[in-house]
Amino acid sequence: MKVIKLQIFFISIAVFNLIYKFFFPWFLRKLLLIMTGSKIGEKSCIQTVKFFTFGKLTIGEGSIVNSGCYLDNRRGIDIGNKVVIAHDTKIYTLGHDINDANFITKGKGVKIEDYVVIFSNCLIMPGVTIGRGAVILPGAVISKNVPEMAVMGGNPAKQVNTRTKLHINKSTYNYWFSL
Repeated sequence: MKVIKLQIFFISIAVFNLIYKFFFPWFLRKLLLIMTGSKIGEKSCIQTVKFFTFGKLTIGEGSIVNSGCYLDNRRGIDIGNKVVIAHDTKIYTLGHDINDANFITKGKGVKIEDYVVIFSNCLIMPGVTIGRGAVILPGAVISKNVPEMAVMGGNPAKQVNTRTKLHINKSTYNYWFSL
């Protein structure tokens, strides 16, 4: 019976992602997210992404998550204000314990603080906090906490520079469709 309930849940998430993908007007997408338990700030926009469960997602004001991202919100994702997450980034909150005989799941939520910029094709691992104003360069793999204003790159990511200014006046546009 547990397997059947789990399969029904997976089907419902797949249907949700399909509906979300084809709701072109951004206000309908936002409404769908709010109705399923997410908290979305003013002037924030989430393009066509893949969710792993309902709710457990908080996004501040003026933030954007671009198309093709994976948001594994099973343990919770908290995104701050004026955050930019570029296309095809994957944020995971749950994995498996490789040393457990039953390969049990384990994980922890991800926190992305205000004014963070995450470029395309990044991988953010469970339990990570990305500090205020940090920049994650394309393709970086973030498996440890990132300090404020740090510029991180590589696999595994290392600090390559320090950011000197924030994008405090960034505008967010709610597109009906994006690539």
